[in-house]
Amino acid sequence: MASDLLQTLLTNLWVFFLVVLLFGGSIFVHELGHFLAARRRGAHVERFSIGFGPPIFSWRGQDGVEYRVSWFPLGGYVLLPQLADLGPIEGENRTDVSKLPPVGYATKMIVFVAGATFNVLFAFVLACIVWVIGQPVSTGFTSTTIAEIAPTIKDASGKDVVSPAVKAGLKPGDVIVMVDGEPVATFADIVEELALSSGWTKQGERQTLFTIRRGNGVIEVPVQPILSGDENVRKVGFSTVATLLVAYVAPKSPAEKAGFRIDDQITAVAGTAILTRPQLSEVLKNAQGKTVDVTVVRGGAQRTLSFELAKDVDLGLAIKPNVAIVHPTPGAQIKDCLIKTFRTLWALVNPRSDIGFSHLSGPIGIIDNFFAVSRAGLPLALWFTILVNVNLAVFNLLPIPVLDGGQMLFATIGRLRGRPLPVNFVMTAQSVFLVLLFSMVLYVSVFDVRRKVRDVRADRAAEAAQQQQQAQPAPQPAPSPSK
Repeated sequence: MASDLLQTLLTNLWVFFLVVLLFGGSIFVHELGHFLAARRRGAHVERFSIGFGPPIFSWRGQDGVEYRVSWFPLGGYVLLPQLADLGPIEGENRTDVSKLPPVGYATKMIVFVAGATFNVLFAFVLACIVWVIGQPVSTGFTSTTIAEIAPTIKDASGKDVVSPAVKAGLKPGDVIVMVDGEPVATFADIVEELALSSGWTKQGERQTLFTIRRGNGVIEVPVQPILSGDENVRKVGFSTVATLLVAYVAPKSPAEKAGFRIDDQITAVAGTAILTRPQLSEVLKNAQGKTVDVTVVRGGAQRTLSFELAKDVDLGLAIKPNVAIVHPTPGAQIKDCLIKTFRTLWALVNPRSDIGFSHLSGPIGIIDNFFAVSRAGLPLALWFTILVNVNLAVFNLLPIPVLDGGQMLFATIGRLRGRPLPVNFVMTAQSVFLVLLFSMVLYVSVFDVRRKVRDVRADRAAEAAQQQQQAQPAPQPAPSPSK
């Protein structure tokens, strides 16, 4: 008991350390980019803050800069009075700007873009680590071959309806090549393309175009997805092929006698293609008492192993977890995150899309996701941090007042008109967009809380069901008949 408690404590401490390091580090490197660029270009730096609001603690360095950690960890800032006046967010500065030399347009652009640049560089460094150590993914997510078609799925109201996959005539073995003209390489790609799809029929029904390879031909199949699941996104109702690899062969077991080896990939039983774990279990169950042929792939070559599966005798075979380790290149990881970010932004402004601001995550959701992926292991935590940093880079460069891109827009307009924009106009625009930005953060945070409450309730229900099952008395054997 004490060892379990210590193990849990150490695990939680490790997870907390990862969240602080990766989430806090993402904010830190962004502001560090502004800070180093400003110092390099000779701009005056008044303050370097992680978080907003009153300081938890602060100190003034020998360089005259106030360094602080503030109470609201929604980001951070570097106070640069020569470049931008963001008093409502960053607080008033104590420096008389009139006594400071003006900074040029190039300096402003370099300093403002430096934050996003450092986020991308940080993401690239983490992507190199993931490239080396590998990233775990479900084997079902590495395939686009349909394994099973769900006869029904639940719609947005929770009612069971005929699945769009059945209506569209999709079949097990179909290989999905493209969704709405976009190539897909994994099941995750299919899910993403489907969720971001914005196609509609003339009759006003949602429609997504699947390009599939069936046999030797390639055909296009229009599918009419429905909104389903907790997040109400487009779904069709099918699963993809999983890779079934042998993890263990028991000594002197039927499996060992038949010639099974670790890392054999099971592809068929008795001539029936095996695409999922449930299919394998069902076929082996039905084959008890019979001699069956199992097709496996070993070292790139196909083999057939025969054995008799006696009733009530353990086969002595264990299948590896549905996880594969992939090593995507840093460039591929950054590119994938950029594509996800821009496509999500487009879906938000596309009136034909089903994606809205309620599907986004605010600070609460991001931190909660950091905890979740950190518990799942370092590789997933690094992958999520890469995605967050690319998101931060793109979001901060949007031409919105208060953000870096907005300051770059103001500087560019001032450069084109030959004089800076009026201070009152800039302050008004920043105040308006500041209110809008924080309103959006509060709005998405409401949905973050709802998701968290929903997940907690689901976990408690599952835990209660497990405890109830364990508490049930074991069935007693029937009494022997009297002689």
